[in-house]
Amino acid sequence: MPGAGGLDRLREASRKHSLLIASLSTVVFIAILVAFFVTAPGAGRVQDAFFSPGDFADSASPVWDGFVINIELMLAAEAIVLVLALVIAVVRNLPGPASFPLRMLAIAYTDFFRGVPLILVVFIVGLGVPALGIGWLYTRNPFIYGLASLALVYSAYVAEVYRAGIESIHTSQVAAARSLGLTHGQSMRFVVVPQAVRRVIPPLLNDFIGLQKDTALVSLLGVLESARQAQSYAAVTFNFTGYTVAALYFVLLTIPLARLTDYLVERDRRKMRALGG
Repeated sequence: MPGAGGLDRLREASRKHSLLIASLSTVVFIAILVAFFVTAPGAGRVQDAFFSPGDFADSASPVWDGFVINIELMLAAEAIVLVLALVIAVVRNLPGPASFPLRMLAIAYTDFFRGVPLILVVFIVGLGVPALGIGWLYTRNPFIYGLASLALVYSAYVAEVYRAGIESIHTSQVAAARSLGLTHGQSMRFVVVPQAVRRVIPPLLNDFIGLQKDTALVSLLGVLESARQAQSYAAVTFNFTGYTVAALYFVLLTIPLARLTDYLVERDRRKMRALGG
């Protein structure tokens, strides 16, 4: 039997061996991909159209100006979604027959907006709401209609995430809170919801990664975000590198969020292993 020092050396050697294999396999995989695209018959035309260095530099600034609008849309929509979705989830868990109409309304809302594609909601809200002729609903700013579309759809998804978190809290905790004299609302506010929110942070971040990407769909209403700016650049120069620039901006924003999600998932997994052990 090897001693403690021997076990440490074995673990270190195993770690280095795994790292070497992972590095080599990654290099080989990337080399195969590069070779596949470089040797394709239309590789030169694709490179000129989507990866032109000169057009990359020229389009970077206007596409970035549009991407700032994507970020503003994402942050504003997230703030609305976090609140609206929580309200919907709590309404779906209201007890008693008197709350039945509210529960049915919450169910209808989530079923409808999870079933209709976001692109159709963008068109319905952006083109249909102004046509209603209601003064306080009318605005010349398409940003507002795009924001409303994102909030409506993603609130339905996030409400289900919240609901799963709420239902994961054991009923004994609610019973204990009620035995202490707390009302149903107080039990939800002080006992259930705080625990539920902590449990659903990783899936919430996944939904917000999707929201961040879907902000590009508001370009259909004329919002000059990154995709529309890239389209405008392509219309003038007949070069599509602006789309590559926009995609790169989205990836650079998505990767930190994805790694944060992975970290939170792994942290929760370690906590569960520690509690189980």
